[in-house]
Amino acid sequence: MAWRVTRLQSFALHACALLTVFGYVAHGVAASEPEKTMGANACAECHKQEAEAWKATHHFKTFRDMPRNEEAKEIADRLGVRRIKQETLCLGCHFTVQKKSERAEPISGISCESCHSAGQDWIKVHSGYSGKTAQTETKEEARARLKLADSKGMIRPPSLYRLAKNCFGCHVVPQEDLVNKGGHRAGSPFELVSWSQGEVLHNTWHSKGKENVPASAARRRMLYLVGLGVELETSLRAVGKATVRKAYAFLMAQRVDRARKQLAAAAKAAANVPEIAKMVEISYSAGLRLNNETRLTKAADGVSEQIASITEKYDGSTMDGLDSLIPGPDKVKGTVRKAATVN
Repeated sequence: MAWRVTRLQSFALHACALLTVFGYVAHGVAASEPEKTMGANACAECHKQEAEAWKATHHFKTFRDMPRNEEAKEIADRLGVRRIKQETLCLGCHFTVQKKSERAEPISGISCESCHSAGQDWIKVHSGYSGKTAQTETKEEARARLKLADSKGMIRPPSLYRLAKNCFGCHVVPQEDLVNKGGHRAGSPFELVSWSQGEVLHNTWHSKGKENVPASAARRRMLYLVGLGVELETSLRAVGKATVRKAYAFLMAQRVDRARKQLAAAAKAAANVPEIAKMVEISYSAGLRLNNETRLTKAADGVSEQIASITEKYDGSTMDGLDSLIPGPDKVKGTVRKAATVN
């Protein structure tokens, strides 16, 4: 079967966006909560360097640029979307949405809470230093504070699996009609290392703004492996949701096949991590066909369990065999913001 998918210029480039298209709930993580969204300024009060880095990204610029793009307008027309900034089909992945009065409105592009979750329940805990200051809070108090913030919904960098799910929730488009009817791309050619270490890199907090620190070798290995796992999991779920033999079903099946081939190579390179081979095995347990959602969802759940096990048991330090598979610095997406220009 032949098909044509119109190429949409990607405005949600180079890092993590929301897990969901607004109102669409993916496995394991709640949908966006506009009533709990605080807005980027609430984060920028303390994270000034990180906010300035964000303003140089496509994530920031999508608020202005995406509704003006001619191809985006064509996709909207095919879907019957009259106002891109007001229709829920577009909002979740391209904007940060906040409830004002009785309606939800986009307030910025893809921002802090797109990746770290709506902040109302956790932002004061996260930034409160246990009622002290950064200098007087003990390490034990800091650990307890951050654990409490996590329990209230914050997604911090150590929560790699949850962060990756947010990225792939938009970079693997979770809506069949967007592709088959609208002509939207079936997601970006997304890879977690190269897309997270480029223009959206904003790791300046611990260096006090002196350096935008790239991920360590061990962290890159975990990013690569977890990214492939989440790509596989998300794509399996997408195939399960497909209802017709058109572009969406075929392209999502292709993503599954590509991810499991890359994971098979990773399993050979890091044989000391048996969960990788187990993910591949599980992924073949369900056929990539229509009307097979139950088995595909079960397979995706199984992959999810293996990713969770990897993040709990490993830190990447014993996975040096993966290094030859991981994209290098020359493959990062966009220009990394220098800390000297962030201050």
